[in-house]
Formats: sequence, structure tokens, C-alpha cells
Amino acid sequence: MKLKGFAFSLLLSLLAAAIVWAQTSTFDFNNDKVGAAPSGFSTALTGRGRPGKWVVIKDPASPNQGNVLAQTDADRTDYRFPVCVYDGLSAKDVDVAVKFKPVSGRGDQGAGIVWRYRDKDNYYIVRANALEGNVVLYKVENGKRTDLPLIGKGRTYGMKEKVPSAEWGTLRVVARGNHFEVYHNEKKLYDVEDETFREAGKIGLWTKADSVIYFDDLQIGVK
Repeated sequence: MKLKGFAFSLLLSLLAAAIVWAQTSTFDFNNDKVGAAPSGFSTALTGRGRPGKWVVIKDPASPNQGNVLAQTDADRTDYRFPVCVYDGLSAKDVDVAVKFKPVSGRGDQGAGIVWRYRDKDNYYIVRANALEGNVVLYKVENGKRTDLPLIGKGRTYGMKEKVPSAEWGTLRVVARGNHFEVYHNEKKLYDVEDETFREAGKIGLWTKADSVIYFDDLQIGVK
């Protein structure tokens, strides 16, 4: 009887876990107008320099062989972070994944996901950089970007990871409470805990400096 009860409890737990991210929105940009900004998104700039140009373009080499969202302004200002956020949702606990391709950039080729976005100067960001060969999770607080320590490893500036240029990859973050899990190409890299931003916020995409990046299949799962 105890075994049956345990098995039933385990089943309920598995079902609950499956339901956690039952609400999932996917943006493939195929219904957006080529040459225009994506519908339902707004843009901002953290730092200095030009604000960035987020535009829908066609890319036959994309996963869907259709439209992608591109940040095409290659302004080389160093502390420059163009952001594009989805306006239709504000959430605290999320599972966000996106396909990305670093296209060019002499100083940087960084592609990122933002969550719990309050405004252009306050949010979490995880980014993969093809030139540096790493994946780093930061908080941006009052406009200052700070990398966060990894659970069990400390302040390591994220993790070394091969991020190929001119190839499609996948970046993912799962945020539950103060706990964040980071994945690259379906491989879990590390965990981070932080209490800075506890409230719900918007979700979006991010680039750095002169990075020209293509994005596709943005998936946002919420409770």
C-alpha cells in the first residue's frame, strides 16, 4: 500500500512538472513583414551608442527556412546592448529558449535572452559569445552589468563553451524563483541563484556592441 501511495505521489509530481510550462508561446516571425520590426515587440538600449536595428528578414538557411529576427546595426561602441522585448507577457518563472546565429562582429558576437525585464537598465541576461567562446549569466542593475557566480563553482565568468560563428545554435534559461538553469544546444551548463529581481518582468532578446545576430523560434513557457 505504501508503494502504491508513493507511486501515486510520484505520478502527481511528474504531472505537475509537465503542467508547469503548459502555456508556451512560440515566435517564428514568419507572419511578420519582411523589412519591418516584429509585431508585438519593443526595443531599447542599455548603455551607449546607436539604439540597434531589429528587423525581420528572410534567411533560407534558418531552421524554418523562412523569416528570422535580426539585429543588424554593427555600431562598435563597447558598452552597447540593444534589447528587443515581447510586450504581451510579464512573468516571473519562465522557460525561455531561442535559436540564434552569430553572423558577424569584430569586437563581439554575443546573443542573449533577457528575463524579469523591468526597463532598459534592470533585468537578467544570459548570453553566448562566439568570439569569447563562453556562456555567461549576468544581472543588469541600474545599467551596470555584473556576472553572477555559478552554484558550486563561484565567480568564474560563466563557463567556457564552443559557440560557432555562422551556425545556428540554441540558448535556453529556466527561471524558478531565485534559481536559474542555463543550457546551450540542449546541454545543461550550470546553475545560478540570485535574489536581485524577484518580481515578474518581460522576456526578450539582446546583443552586444557590433554583434550582428539572427534569432528564430523564440519559445516562452510560463506557469
